[in-house]
Amino acid sequence: MNVLIVSPSFGTFGGLEAFIFSLAAELAEHDVTVTIAFKRVSGQFALDETLTTYVNSTPATVVFVDRASAELKSLIQEADIVHGQNTSIDVALLARLSGTPLVLTIHGWRREKWTPRGLLNLAAHRLADRVWYNSDFVWRTWEPRHRRSTSGKLPIVSNLPEGIVPVAERKGFVFAARWIENKGLRVLLHAYAQARLDRAEWPLILMGDGPLRAEVNALIEEKSIQGVDIRGFVDDKTRNDIIRHARWMVTPPHTNEDLGLTPIEARHVGVPAIITRDGGLPEAGGSDALICPPSDPDGLSQLLERAAHMSLDEYTRISTATREELLDYLQPLSVYLDHYQEVIWERSDSLPQIATQ
Repeated sequence: MNVLIVSPSFGTFGGLEAFIFSLAAELAEHDVTVTIAFKRVSGQFALDETLTTYVNSTPATVVFVDRASAELKSLIQEADIVHGQNTSIDVALLARLSGTPLVLTIHGWRREKWTPRGLLNLAAHRLADRVWYNSDFVWRTWEPRHRRSTSGKLPIVSNLPEGIVPVAERKGFVFAARWIENKGLRVLLHAYAQARLDRAEWPLILMGDGPLRAEVNALIEEKSIQGVDIRGFVDDKTRNDIIRHARWMVTPPHTNEDLGLTPIEARHVGVPAIITRDGGLPEAGGSDALICPPSDPDGLSQLLERAAHMSLDEYTRISTATREELLDYLQPLSVYLDHYQEVIWERSDSLPQIATQ
């Protein structure tokens, strides 16, 4: 089988790219020939070193192409199936014209509806043989009235932390995200500042960086917030180790989060989540998450206190239950190969058969 994975690209490495490379590695283990075509986003593409490193280490063939280019058309014609990331009308039309089956993974909720771009995205969506969404929240925005029989949910996760740390060795809260608007970092700092906590036993570790760095530093100094431990950007090994040793993952955005990877990462090693009721986060946090409304420092502060004063028996129960629930929720990347084969067989069965003597 020759699989072509097509994705828009700014030239940077993130969660989408991590999923693509993990999927390519999984398919290669099953003797599938994989080509990854990153479509340069016009005027915004700049290839960074991290993405280059992954390109050089993947078993797949990686090419960078332009929108609706002859090279993209040729790749689609040569493929047995195309797996598009999000909706692209050029990919959908080229696949339809070439007769190549098209499946889509949609990672984001439907933001534009009746604009020209939104209508083209919807057309691309309708041209696909299969569509998978990474959360029920995202699914509802694309198919609000009824769910198509050719649609489904496949949460896209990869490179999850491994290894469970004993409860007695875990400590404090951890936040991991880009420091940008709507991720809830300001709200978290206000909530942590007013929470009645033993700061030595309940530190707040902040991982990541971004445009809010100066404001975060100023806020910590202005309010004399004790217990905040800023780690900034760290490598994957360090990041996973910090998550494993935390008591709680705190993910409090107010941005209609598509799913929320950090609660899933934490739950995979038995670290439960404190989240806001935002987008797909309740799904990512699971039924044992502590939840408050978005943009509510008082509510979040109460959750921090509740988590800190929870009995060891109750915490241990939640830690075990949230991980077990997650393992039932996730699906292995190998399921994509099964879906590809089904789509190819269905498409071939629908083609006119040539009579033979």
